[in-house]
Amino acid sequence: MMNVALKKSTVFQNIPCTLVTGFLGAGKTTVINQLLASKPVDERWALLINEFGRIGIDGSLLASSQDEAIDKNSIAIREVSGGCICCTSQLPLQIAISRLLSDHHPQRLIIEPTGLAHPRELIHQLSAPHWQTALQMQAVIAVLSGVQWQQDKYRTHDGFQAHVKDADVLVINRYTHLSDSDKQALQAWVTKLNAQVHIIWASAVQAVPNNDSLSTTDITTLNNQLATPSHIIAQQRTININYPEKLSVGLRPPNTALSPTSRSNYMQTNDDNMVSPDIELPYRYHEKQQDMLLAGWRLPAHYVLHADELQEWLLKLPSWQRIKGVVHTSDGWLQINFTPDSLTTSTVASQLDSRLEVILQAGDESDQMDLDDASPVTSAIDWEVRDRELMALVI
Repeated sequence: MMNVALKKSTVFQNIPCTLVTGFLGAGKTTVINQLLASKPVDERWALLINEFGRIGIDGSLLASSQDEAIDKNSIAIREVSGGCICCTSQLPLQIAISRLLSDHHPQRLIIEPTGLAHPRELIHQLSAPHWQTALQMQAVIAVLSGVQWQQDKYRTHDGFQAHVKDADVLVINRYTHLSDSDKQALQAWVTKLNAQVHIIWASAVQAVPNNDSLSTTDITTLNNQLATPSHIIAQQRTININYPEKLSVGLRPPNTALSPTSRSNYMQTNDDNMVSPDIELPYRYHEKQQDMLLAGWRLPAHYVLHADELQEWLLKLPSWQRIKGVVHTSDGWLQINFTPDSLTTSTVASQLDSRLEVILQAGDESDQMDLDDASPVTSAIDWEVRDRELMALVI
């Protein structure tokens, strides 16, 4: 009789897990990069990134910015694209975490939800009983931009405030332009929303206005917080135990619910949330989620775009709130990371293809936040015209 060896399933217990949240363009990627750079050399970490769009760029931005001395095999990055894991069913989150744990056996997991997510939803999901033995939830870290906070349209917005309310640690960057009285007002505003949060002022930015970087001391403080249990998640788990019926109740405010996804007018269509790496290029999608319009392009690597004209074209897009990409240009391969208060480009290694993604403010929601006073919100865009404009930039 033949003996068949059965593969023994691995049971994961108490894997330290940290959420890094923050509003759109707050500087989460910079903080995560610095955490990864300070990782102990003998540890394996995993990073789960929730992309709001379908192209998949943030993973490339993080991977390309890692120092070459870092062993890439010790950091596993997985992306969940095509919507907010906080707002959809728990299945995409469960699958993504389970695959990361089983494939890479990390000693720490970092989760970065999209900047348009409501963090309480994700906290609610990760407080469910089936995660309580697998994941050891550490401090929830939120990133806040002082430039954004100074504007009333951000400061009074529920989604902006939510990241502060649901944080154990708050990293404040881009604040050096604030007066002493403004900084006191900012601290008072934070305390009113969350009196227990531990604030880290990004002290390394003193010589470079609006820089996101943390000092060595800040990183040490932040790493210490990685070993601190989350009181926010502990509170949610207590609610789950005392009021189990709340497990089936969504916590997302009605105004931030995802709109049904429209997949018409794609250059190429794909039924998966994440665009297949084998899809025929060039490819473009567009859709509406919440009160935002999203669009993304993937172009063959041999398409070289004029760098200056590309930037000019991107900045002329109506009511844009975020632009990011990795693109082959006349100046070489460039990483693009634009927010309304920060325009950053840097050179990166050659990629398999070029990727661009933009987030624009939509214009037909009565309760939306008009994030760009300089231009009207956008209700409709002829994407075929935008395609032709972009292709005209190819040299």
